[in-house]
Amino acid sequence: MVYVNLVGHNFEYEVYELIKVFYFGEKIIFIDNMDDYKEGILIISRLDDINGETKSSTRVYDNGNLIYEGSAGNIEKIRVDKADIKKKIRIGIKQSIYEALNSLAKVKAPWGILTGIRPIKIVHNLFDEGINEKNIMDILTREYKLFSQKAQLILDIAKEQRQYLCPLDENRFSLYLSIPFCPTRCLYCSFPSLSIGRYGPLVEDYVDKLIYELNKVGELMANKIISTVYIGGGTPSSIPVYQLDRIIQAIYKNFHRDDIEEITVEAGRPDTIDAKLLNMLKENRIDRISINPQTMNDNTLKLIGRQHSSQDTINTYYEAREIGFDTINMDLIVGLPSEGVKEIKTTLKKLEDLDPENLTVHTLSVKRGSKFIHTMDRYQVGDQKIIENMLDETRIFTEKMELKPYYLYRQKQIMGNFENTGYAKKGKECIYNIKMMEEKETVLGLGMGAVSKVFFPKEDRIERVPNVKSLMEYLERVEEMVDKKG
Repeated sequence: MVYVNLVGHNFEYEVYELIKVFYFGEKIIFIDNMDDYKEGILIISRLDDINGETKSSTRVYDNGNLIYEGSAGNIEKIRVDKADIKKKIRIGIKQSIYEALNSLAKVKAPWGILTGIRPIKIVHNLFDEGINEKNIMDILTREYKLFSQKAQLILDIAKEQRQYLCPLDENRFSLYLSIPFCPTRCLYCSFPSLSIGRYGPLVEDYVDKLIYELNKVGELMANKIISTVYIGGGTPSSIPVYQLDRIIQAIYKNFHRDDIEEITVEAGRPDTIDAKLLNMLKENRIDRISINPQTMNDNTLKLIGRQHSSQDTINTYYEAREIGFDTINMDLIVGLPSEGVKEIKTTLKKLEDLDPENLTVHTLSVKRGSKFIHTMDRYQVGDQKIIENMLDETRIFTEKMELKPYYLYRQKQIMGNFENTGYAKKGKECIYNIKMMEEKETVLGLGMGAVSKVFFPKEDRIERVPNVKSLMEYLERVEEMVDKKG
């Protein structure tokens, strides 16, 4: 149990997210009355104005005994991106808490005080302000407390991304189309996915409504410039091939294929991919597909609810190659139940012969909407050191295969406080992933559960426009979804 008392400020959310990094899985309780503290850890975060200087201080008690006391002064002089005084105060409070917990906890925090999903946005903001690389590194390590390895990683990725993001253009946009059906629901999944066995009879109606939404968006964006298209899920390849073909044809009806810089279909699970599907995608000039094993260990595949083997992945991959696909992404998850360094080495060894152009390495995230969060105690899950060693193996592998990091994001409840990283061979980066993650271009989300993000470059802000997450509501309210986008 961790108790927290805030004095002089109310940044409860920010403080909670940072403390959770060091006390993962512990219950964190905010108290106003010190009489509510009985035993365990107590963190007191205080903000004061002393002779015109804003100061943040932190005291930590263990069963009533003071074990740490420290402060961060001169908060007004903190140098970060978009540095208004409120942000500086927030950063100063987190710096003080970080220094306290970093000196006491056994857990490492390589991302410093950062708890958000998109750390690379900070680097882009600093570049936009004209800050040079040396000073950006200094800000990342001194103010945000990043380990130097992480700071250098996001700096290098941002430099690679800017060719795809700049110059900003308010008339440019990308499309995301959601196919929310899956053969089965994986143990770790929190997406709004639906069993194709149960909801199969509604696929045709869903595709009809999705195409209706697409046609209306086509009218809405007639004078805009389309950039990329991503068809994701769920598992898009779980629906009948002719239905997926209908969706792709509707895209081309509204937006000329030659105007689309890149189009990706997340073919996904090998047990849903066959020659008929692959030939249809190839005939429709699809640039990129994903074949996502998550692991190449058969015991783990069974454990997480997959209905295919590692050999099925290999066979599907070679079939796609024979049909002519020259850009294939594969997804892996590090930290799956019962996996350690030995298992990730097995997975990487099997991928070495396949030599994909893209590899996305996810660190397992314990999400609220997944089965896993309710059944964690049944499984053996690696600690922070094991996950770190597994990620080190993936980095060694990607360097050997000439795959360079090109996008990165983090998630809440991510195991070990690490990250998800996309790697690509030179010139094979997924442009949609970059634009979606860095939020520097409008992305219109179509279908159940999809979220549109309208970008306003002059203000450097986005406005979220979510579609409903219920299938039946989407079928009944699709016109409302269109009107909200308008």
